[in-house]
Amino acid sequence: MTDVSPISTHLRVVGALLVREMATRFGSKPGGYVWALLDPAAHILLMTMIFRAIARAPALGTSFALFFATGYIAFQFYQAMTSYLNSAVRANKALLSYPNVAPIDTVVARFILQVLTTTLVAVIVLGTIVATMRVETNLHWPAILEAGAMACLFGLGVAMINAVLFLRYPLYEQVFNIVNRPLFLISGVFFLPDSIPAPYRELVLINPLVHIIMSFRQGFYPEYRAIGLDMTYLYGIAFLTLFAGMLVFTLSRKTLRNE
Repeated sequence: MTDVSPISTHLRVVGALLVREMATRFGSKPGGYVWALLDPAAHILLMTMIFRAIARAPALGTSFALFFATGYIAFQFYQAMTSYLNSAVRANKALLSYPNVAPIDTVVARFILQVLTTTLVAVIVLGTIVATMRVETNLHWPAILEAGAMACLFGLGVAMINAVLFLRYPLYEQVFNIVNRPLFLISGVFFLPDSIPAPYRELVLINPLVHIIMSFRQGFYPEYRAIGLDMTYLYGIAFLTLFAGMLVFTLSRKTLRNE
């Protein structure tokens, strides 16, 4: 008999968990996938209608829909990631009784599924908006992909920390949800940080999500200068958070499996 390598076992477990997560999250009917698309589309449509009624033009370009979509989708690469991955271990607790299933497998499976889901939603929603615009849009793909990747890695790091702390300290979960809720309003989805006067602009720029959204918008608006954007700071925060998450998660493997 040939021994199965740990990497091969890990890949097969992640693949099986990925299929299970898809069936659990979206169901066997196409309606689940349709809702994953309609939810962000409805949010963007609502924001477009509200701000079109109170403002003459968006902060960038001429399309309210594109302005809010670039902010909302960029934010969702982080927000949807943390929301879905925070409970990855807890939701698959029964499967951890099997020796071949490790806590990290549940996180990896959900991470892959969420990246694919948000990317598909981004392509369909933003692609539809750009295709229906009267003004030609020149996309700068490196900025778009870089911002999306940093949002996913930052969200993964936060989620790995949360997966451990949520189990150990139930009160922390409530505190995190309270603190995390206003991020949608202060991360630049509705406004440009450039327009905020000093010293408040410097306070807003402490939030790494602001830099993610600014970088993402640069990919759709070549004229956007994104004053205050610091990719070095964003990379530092994202990888530091990811390292901290991996460290906390690794040191808590027994707790995650047994608690």
